[in-house]
Amino acid sequence: MTLHRSQQSDRDHEFDALDDGFNLIRPTTKDLAKAAGVSRATVDRVLNAREGVKQKTIDKVNKAIQDLGFVRNLSAANLAKNRAYRFIFVLPRSGDLFLTEIIRHIREADMILVDDMATTAVKQLDENDPHAIAAYLGTLDASVCDGVAIMAPETPQVRDAILRLRERGVKALPFISNQPIDGDWVGIDNHAAGATAATLLGRFVRATSGSILIVSETMQSRDSLERRLGFDRVINAQFPHLTALPSLETYGNADRARRIIAEALRRQSVVAAYILSSEPRIPLTVLDEIRRGQDQGQDPGAGGRMPGHIVTIAHERTPFTEQALRGGGVDAVITQDPGHLARSAIRKLKAMSDQRSTLDSQEKIRVEILLPTNL
Repeated sequence: MTLHRSQQSDRDHEFDALDDGFNLIRPTTKDLAKAAGVSRATVDRVLNAREGVKQKTIDKVNKAIQDLGFVRNLSAANLAKNRAYRFIFVLPRSGDLFLTEIIRHIREADMILVDDMATTAVKQLDENDPHAIAAYLGTLDASVCDGVAIMAPETPQVRDAILRLRERGVKALPFISNQPIDGDWVGIDNHAAGATAATLLGRFVRATSGSILIVSETMQSRDSLERRLGFDRVINAQFPHLTALPSLETYGNADRARRIIAEALRRQSVVAAYILSSEPRIPLTVLDEIRRGQDQGQDPGAGGRMPGHIVTIAHERTPFTEQALRGGGVDAVITQDPGHLARSAIRKLKAMSDQRSTLDSQEKIRVEILLPTNL
């Protein structure tokens, strides 16, 4: 292709204009020192929050930072100081497939972040023993790790342990299940997730009346509690012909789940089921066993009665929920990306350690809907 002189001139002008739009020269500590009227050593002390600097001088340096748009190259600074970030994920011990996915993605992120001098470790504890969780958190300080992502039920013991952890200089970040404390966390908007489940379930149910079976692993988990609140708000307002039953808690025990679900099915006219917890395999398996038992002509009194197909909504994408969607055992799955959860937690802990903020639009965990048609 041959360009005429005038065309080439126009093209050069376009690139000249583009080049003018890039500012590749960033302010340096030397520029900061000159603007603030202090030495570079003083700038270094302010940037690293060292003692021995008057507040008036700190204010002058901070004003220069703001005026010049100075952004510190933390990667270079950390490399020069040979600093590494050490993060611990405190997770439940009794988790199932969703927890397996979370741990897998934490390991993946750990390999990706090697160049960022960040390493992660996973500690699994009995989520039904808040004293053990609090005791473990009490062993951590800034000499052990820089930050902790905590996935645990909401209890006074865990809440207080997180607050004391922060007092010892360790960054603490609630993970997936939020805690009643100030500060950031990582996870979806569980009120919205529950409201989404209610909207889908209400639209899918064709019965003119009936009860909704609601199953959770534990209602001490803040994510289950908030999902229930969002679910009830929509069901009561938009689908008053449906009655949401009290939440059943399985505590992750298959025998208990089998017993309480069968009893509810015997006593209630159930037309739909909502599995609140992030580990739905046990209650979904129980429902499937009862359904198959009825199909084979077994006495429903031994396992509860299911009036044909009941609309079922569950949480989190795992190999089991994918199979249940394909097989018709689940009508929809409300999910969040476990890879995004793990990476976002690490990015937020790193930013907290550096006293920086993250980009909200990048860290927002979206509520996603899976159907058999979009797997």
